[in-house]
Amino acid sequence: MLLCDPPERVCQDWGLEIAPPEYFVTQARREQLEQVLARRQHAPKHGTVGAVARDRYGHLAAATSTGGIVASSQGRIGDSPVIGAGTFARDGVVAVSCTGDGEAFLQGVVAHEVDAQMRLAGQPVDRAALGALTDEVSSRLTGHAPATDGLIAVDSCEQLVICHMSASMLAAWPDHGEVLTSV
Repeated sequence: MLLCDPPERVCQDWGLEIAPPEYFVTQARREQLEQVLARRQHAPKHGTVGAVARDRYGHLAAATSTGGIVASSQGRIGDSPVIGAGTFARDGVVAVSCTGDGEAFLQGVVAHEVDAQMRLAGQPVDRAALGALTDEVSSRLTGHAPATDGLIAVDSCEQLVICHMSASMLAAWPDHGEVLTSV
């Protein structure tokens, strides 16, 4: 994670294109924010995009990007960019990308917990994922309700896991030339 002021300087140094802040504001999102601030609409809770991969050499990688939380505190950094909380990969073990109530993932260091349960306790990826979500997220409260959660993970043997304790979680993965999906 890189936090700098002004961020434009780093982008220029890296040769990246810079867009003005208003480029990222759409009318639909502006209207959504107005509705949430006026308490006429509940803020959507999740907008995460995650990916896990195992390449042909067996290397594992994970990436997580968040859409953020509407009307969140200025300067809030959620779990997604925090290695160990929302994203983690260790070659030979597992790659994990998480979504849900970020504070619970930060407190439970959930993505790393999946790795630890596999590496240190010998758990298979499916049991490690479910255990991490149950022990480290679902037991925590956000407001007055249990935290919601989900994750995707792939282990070194290409075992893919999609695990969530929320009403739904969209996922897609390749399978012999086809793209399969779940809700």
